[in-house]
Amino acid sequence: MMDQRVDDYKDLIAWKRAMELTKAAYLLARMLPREENYALADQIRRSSVSIPSNIAEGYGRTGSKEYARFLSMARGSSYELETQIILCVDLGYIQEADTVKAIGLCKEVARILTRILQSLVSKQEIKTR
Repeated sequence: MMDQRVDDYKDLIAWKRAMELTKAAYLLARMLPREENYALADQIRRSSVSIPSNIAEGYGRTGSKEYARFLSMARGSSYELETQIILCVDLGYIQEADTVKAIGLCKEVARILTRILQSLVSKQEIKTR
């Protein structure tokens, strides 16, 4: 297996998938009724943007503990976003079939971030859940 060189946060698979997720979330937010523009749609946009933003910010920090903290926040935001998307379906705002890509990316990003966090934990004594 070839080692992939990471020279920048934009080289991280987690960041790339999180950016895809953000785009998918923005498309879903556009499908919501107008009365949700400043409530649920806004929350979806904010939580989705938080994921790649925290990955990037954590990458730019100086220590493993700080990096882990930002990755943990990004993972939490992916769960938050997944919950908001599920709520949209439950409220009848969007069809479940329209959420497949975004939900899949939420799960993928969370798995990737979990693996990175586990790797950081094995290298350092960083506590995670």
